[in-house]
Amino acid sequence: MPTKPEKDTAESTLIRSHEWDGIQEMDNPLPRWWLYIFYVSIAIALLYYVLYPAIPFFNSHTTGLLNYTSRQQLDIDMAAAAEGQASYIAKIADRSPAEIRSDPELLNFALAGGKATFADNCAPCHGAGGAGRPGYPSLADDVWLWGGSLDAIQQTMKHGVRWQADDDTRVSEMPRFGKDELLNPAQIRDVTQYVLSLTNAATDADAAQRGAAVFAEQCVVCHGANGVGNQEIGAPRLSDAVWLYGGTADDILRQISAARHGVMPAWQGRLDDTTLKMLTVYVHSLGGGK
Repeated sequence: MPTKPEKDTAESTLIRSHEWDGIQEMDNPLPRWWLYIFYVSIAIALLYYVLYPAIPFFNSHTTGLLNYTSRQQLDIDMAAAAEGQASYIAKIADRSPAEIRSDPELLNFALAGGKATFADNCAPCHGAGGAGRPGYPSLADDVWLWGGSLDAIQQTMKHGVRWQADDDTRVSEMPRFGKDELLNPAQIRDVTQYVLSLTNAATDADAAQRGAAVFAEQCVVCHGANGVGNQEIGAPRLSDAVWLYGGTADDILRQISAARHGVMPAWQGRLDDTTLKMLTVYVHSLGGGK
């Protein structure tokens, strides 16, 4: 049966009858500052329940006296932002990318919008800042498969590459010289060495010399003499040491034998014309735009 609590004169607290292994429970009051904070917290919580949405129902919730929600505030902020941008958007809609680029104030706005659009839609393939990655060309240098002018970039973005969106889609395909038996393995090895020689990377001079004849017969029509490339048909330059699928002998031999072809979506219809213009100006600014 519990005994009456006794006074501990040393601690000035009550000692209860609970005891475990010689350890007695002390009945100390909570600090007043802690209690005050606790009571204030309860009061604030009750006030929040009254002023803001707090209690959910099946299809709704309490609205609170202030009738405020963060979703509602977001709609207000977005509407205000759209209103502030309206004049710039209207100007971009009426102007060409070249005219946008010649207007410093409009250019700054277009670059900001294009950067955001690029991050959302293009960076997954082309990398942050257009740095590129294997199979996806860099947009931050002055090497362009289909041309680096504003008009050329806009054309590529609108209609895509090998996307078959419409008659203006960029289309070109490199033959599979090995898989389709257009060249024998020895010829493919020779022309590989010749392509490497265009950047002074060949390791077999005799093979490169033999490969020059094969290149002249099979490859010049697209890649041009000395591998200068042809932007009209998207044939890459081979003499600049910039490689889409790798620049080692094995990489080049593999591409000649069984060519790989990248695909880029047509963004016309996915993005509005104004956004496409801003994106064009931004990509053009990344590096080496013509």
